Amino acid sequence: MESEMLRKAREYEQFNRERVRDTLPVFHVTGGIGWINDPNGFSLYKGEVHLFFQYYPYDVSWGPMHWGHVKTKDFIRWEYLPAALAPDAEYDKDGCFSGSAVELPDGEHLLLYTGVRKTDDGDEFQTQCIAVGDGNNYQKSPLNPVIDDSMLPAGGSHVDFRDPKIWRDEEGYHAAVANLCTEENGMILLYDSEDAQHWRYIGVLAAGHGHYGTMWECPDFFFLDGKAVLLHSAHEMLNDGLEFHPGDGIVCHIGRYDREEHRLLDEQVQAVDYGLDFYAPQTVETADGRRIMIGWMQSWASSRVGHPNLPFNGQMTVPRELRIRNGRLCQWPVRELENCRRNGVSFHGVRVTQWKSLPGVSGRVLDMTLHIRPAEDEAYHCFRVRVAEGGDLYSEISVRAQEGIVRMDRLNSGFPHDVVHVREFPVPVQNGELDLRIIMDKYSLELFAGEGECAASMTLYTPLSAEGIRFSADGAVLLDVEKYDISVED
Repeated sequence: MESEMLRKAREYEQFNRERVRDTLPVFHVTGGIGWINDPNGFSLYKGEVHLFFQYYPYDVSWGPMHWGHVKTKDFIRWEYLPAALAPDAEYDKDGCFSGSAVELPDGEHLLLYTGVRKTDDGDEFQTQCIAVGDGNNYQKSPLNPVIDDSMLPAGGSHVDFRDPKIWRDEEGYHAAVANLCTEENGMILLYDSEDAQHWRYIGVLAAGHGHYGTMWECPDFFFLDGKAVLLHSAHEMLNDGLEFHPGDGIVCHIGRYDREEHRLLDEQVQAVDYGLDFYAPQTVETADGRRIMIGWMQSWASSRVGHPNLPFNGQMTVPRELRIRNGRLCQWPVRELENCRRNGVSFHGVRVTQWKSLPGVSGRVLDMTLHIRPAEDEAYHCFRVRVAEGGDLYSEISVRAQEGIVRMDRLNSGFPHDVVHVREFPVPVQNGELDLRIIMDKYSLELFAGEGECAASMTLYTPLSAEGIRFSADGAVLLDVEKYDISVED
């Protein structure tokens, strides 16, 4: 039965979305209106991929969390569905926080999410709750909460206990849940169930022991190319060279799962995205066996100072196919994006020294691949590409070949706030050669280096009239360019 709070949210979004349609990104998910953050419930249901998200429809600032809802058949064209959850029960009255979803054998769709309840004395309880539905409407269970603070290990926090990721295998249902232990130790707890409704605590899947930040949240655990993989978003990380930057970080653990001890044994730990705006990724396994990841393309710092003239705040990344290659997580835009390429132009062996533009190479909704190599008669120290250029505004990507470092810089993008605008990270430059793929969609840029060994995301608020693209080099570069516009119109 639809609550009054959920009904009002659905009416509000339906009335307002149509009037702002032309302002939205072309192929990236937003709430259409209002605020969004973490992707939730990224799941396959009845042959379609559903995506939910943290959502406050009434303002472009964070508010009492609802769950927004979209679905897709190709990861590029998204259909808005009515909001799925509102904070309308006693156990989630202060927010329906992040969670996940799974299709049940009886054909229903189960959402497992965190309910937040604050008490009159200022305490807070985060518990795990379920709702079951048909892909459009969901009913919260009378069993809620199904996982509460009585199922925590010693030292576990009932305040920081959230973001369950559910999956099913031949042994039943499992859920990885984020928690903070007494001594600022981020950890991921493991729970099991036979029916996805009655749960039992199993143990600690992974713990920080003082490494990789304090609180770990938004976990995702899966198996890929013979390895066990854990993704989580960590608070208060310390700087670690060019791999992890200070503050909020997104960490990938790759290793072996000990089924007797129910623990992940690390073999490799790396960053997931090296850019300025990426958080809380979640994955789904498709019917054809691919593991697809999507993330919130925002940072908490910049999210609080969004574009003043847009009706939405927050968007998702392009969905990305994941692989393990040479022991590292690699990612690449979903192959379906290539079906939306239009108006292709290409250039081969263009000699670049001073700033140069190329005919037909411009725009703000595009897919562009660059192959950079040294000129035969002259080496180069730094290659640069400026995008979203107009007047004094631009964003710049530079490659320092000898150091194997890429710099992402939006200092001159027109963002008028004191947040981080520059990020540097290592890339696989071989003998001065490197491939870069740049995906742009009005207010965002996603960069993929090599064969997906590195990815970096950032939001842009440069006016859409700024659509120039230029290249330059210190020294001389031979440049191949392949550029397409992206259209989702049939």
